[in-house]
Amino acid sequence: MPPLRYSINVSLDGCVDHAAAFSITPETHQHATDWLADHDVALFGRVTYQLMEAWRPDEQGRLGDWVEPWMESFAQVVGDVRKVVVSSTLEASGWSTEVVPGDDLVAVVRRLKEEGGRGIALGGVTLPLALARLGLIDEYQLVVHPVVVGHGPYLFEGLADAVRLVETGHDELPGGVVARRFVPVAPTL
Repeated sequence: MPPLRYSINVSLDGCVDHAAAFSITPETHQHATDWLADHDVALFGRVTYQLMEAWRPDEQGRLGDWVEPWMESFAQVVGDVRKVVVSSTLEASGWSTEVVPGDDLVAVVRRLKEEGGRGIALGGVTLPLALARLGLIDEYQLVVHPVVVGHGPYLFEGLADAVRLVETGHDELPGGVVARRFVPVAPTL
């Protein structure tokens, strides 16, 4: 079964707000691109999916004016990957997107794993919190930026029970950014 892997940018004090002065460089961006490209499916909640739609080309195939040339490979990868969105309010609108209800997250993850493949990428804040509570995340990648933000939202804010992890490796990126990978001590689904 393919693993469910979670990746998120985080500050030293646990902030996960992407407007939080993270050092996004061509190298950190390429790291995210390579990570996502290693997956067959991306699992998002509604908010993260709507943020990802910024990478969706318009009807003429053009990306937003803010997209730098070194960002185009990420736009290609996020456009190509099959996206499964947990939402009760969205409707699928193309762009390789399937919308599923979130009333049984175990069933959603089980179905995606039974389909096989290289892996399921997980992004966002709220959905990963729910999946961590259920013990469904197989690997965590925390891309730690050397900045203290001092405000939230914070990673796994509200998690009642600790999730014990073991580090499996890390990648050092420019500017002191470190992508650290962990697996849970207890097995997942």
